[in-house]
Amino acid sequence: MAELTYRDAVARGIAQEMRRDERVVMIGEDVAGAGGVFKTTVGLLDEFGPRRVIDTPISEQAILGAAMGAAMTGLRPVAEIMFSDFFAVCWDIVVNEIAKTRYMTGGQVTIPLVIKTGNGGSLRFGAQHSQAVENWAMAVPGLKVVTPSTPRDVVGLMAAAVRSDDPVLFFEHKGLYAMKGEVPDGEIVDELGTAVVRRPGTDATILSLGLTVKRALDAADQLAERGIQAEVVDVRSLVPLDTRTILASVAKTGRLFTVEENPRLLGWGAEIASIAAEEAFWDLDGPIQRITTPHIPLPAADSLEDLVLPSADVVATTVEKALQS
Repeated sequence: MAELTYRDAVARGIAQEMRRDERVVMIGEDVAGAGGVFKTTVGLLDEFGPRRVIDTPISEQAILGAAMGAAMTGLRPVAEIMFSDFFAVCWDIVVNEIAKTRYMTGGQVTIPLVIKTGNGGSLRFGAQHSQAVENWAMAVPGLKVVTPSTPRDVVGLMAAAVRSDDPVLFFEHKGLYAMKGEVPDGEIVDELGTAVVRRPGTDATILSLGLTVKRALDAADQLAERGIQAEVVDVRSLVPLDTRTILASVAKTGRLFTVEENPRLLGWGAEIASIAAEEAFWDLDGPIQRITTPHIPLPAADSLEDLVLPSADVVATTVEKALQS
């Protein structure tokens, strides 16, 4: 068992798959010699060499165009888009080409491609470098979408993503890169589409993702001091979505809260709330509540960014108020 940072776990997960399968290659801006701008690919160039760890020009279109071509012709690339905000620059390739090619060729061409990216706020990077955009991706048929919240899950979900024959968008939360956690030795492989109950409870279900998992857990600690036992579920995978675990938790607790970093309009929790309303209506003892970022560009000022992102205090207060009403 080793203690790794989230960013070191990214490199370990990619290296695990590169050792296992020589078809796995790493491509992106500054991923080779520099080890990535967020240092998530450190050591890969030294171990696997420049034919498998490839630096590119500053062009998101070029990175994904090359990665898609490589995936179509037998390789299993991991491509990096430095900031998830920059998907806006190359979204046509992702949405109209990568996501649809397997369908449009009747399965004759697969795209076993992972696109990893730094996602989300809390590091004061401002409105153009701090967005949480996993809700963009989950709206596109043909893409799988995952967001790990722990170093251990980074390794396991990266392995599952690389081994998938469908394209996977792998959202690494920038605010978690420095966090540390225990990661078992040996090969780790998870299954896409599996949520994890991080803390069991009986009074309320709190769904969380990425950065908000730790905040939901901190909120659950506060609630426990007030006699409320909240169950915290780490969604982990938005597409495919583990509705079985989510609905089972709702059936047990009777209350559902989502904690989302997405802006409120059309965040991932809106879709889950819709599913719960349709399939678990009679299990609910009160209205579903979404705790989100307001529908505004994220500010760069530290006090303002902290104010708009869902905090543990806000989560705890919202849940307690709802259960008392």
